[in-house]
Amino acid sequence: MSRGTGQLLLEQAEINRTRERKFAQRKRLNQVALALSLAAMAFGVFWLIWILWDSVRLGVSGLTWATFSQMTPPPNEVGGIANAIWGSFLMVMLATFVGTPIGIMAGIYLAEYDPRGWLGSLTRFVNDILLSAPSIVIGLFVYAVVVARFKQFSGWAGVIALALIVIPVVIRTTENMLALVPSGLREAAYALGAPKWRVISSITLRASRAGVVTGILLAVARISGETAPLLFTALNNQFFTSNLSEPMASLPVTIFKFAMSPYENWQQLAWAGVFLITLAVLGLNILARIVTRTKI
Repeated sequence: MSRGTGQLLLEQAEINRTRERKFAQRKRLNQVALALSLAAMAFGVFWLIWILWDSVRLGVSGLTWATFSQMTPPPNEVGGIANAIWGSFLMVMLATFVGTPIGIMAGIYLAEYDPRGWLGSLTRFVNDILLSAPSIVIGLFVYAVVVARFKQFSGWAGVIALALIVIPVVIRTTENMLALVPSGLREAAYALGAPKWRVISSITLRASRAGVVTGILLAVARISGETAPLLFTALNNQFFTSNLSEPMASLPVTIFKFAMSPYENWQQLAWAGVFLITLAVLGLNILARIVTRTKI
């Protein structure tokens, strides 16, 4: 009996030693993974801070009253980027105005009317393709459909290209936010005799409006810095214009053009434009975070 007990004790001690070795091994792996994660984070943050520092340092020095009041100048002359700021603002706002209702209605259809049907699945598949498609592909598509057909670059073509970028982002966000609404809220509204359109407008959309608004703001932040679609659609314009049937200046295209030039005044205006876009995108992301934290 004592021999059996001793054998059991030896086996238990061996099991404990095995557990300790495995625990030490897992601890070492955890420490290695944590160190690699921190190193990757530090690597990314380092470049981010460097980019932001250069944007602020070089961009603020280029901000003058002429930057906001004058049009893009010829080389080595005084001027600003007022026409580019106005063109970007106009096209981004119109693209948001066009793309947001389409995206919200499509997201409502996918979440409320056809969550598992073949049409809903096909729509999600196409939407995923649009989400992952490079923006230059969308620009080339609008160029072939609109610009080449009408034989003219225009602000409307730029609006269409930017709206095609807004729509899939808003669709995905709206569908995901509506899917998070508890089914009990819908069932309670149906039990009271509310029609489906009233349940959607008064219950589900109201409960998920913070997430929907966040998706819209993130879509606006994305299209604010898009250059490739506008190069193939709106092109550029050295003069101030509100006519969307003509080529129209924009901040991303102006930055691309001026940053590649050898002229110092153009490079300074390019950095000023970079700073303004960075500030706008940062503000939209902060606003999205604030909206997300808002309790409904």
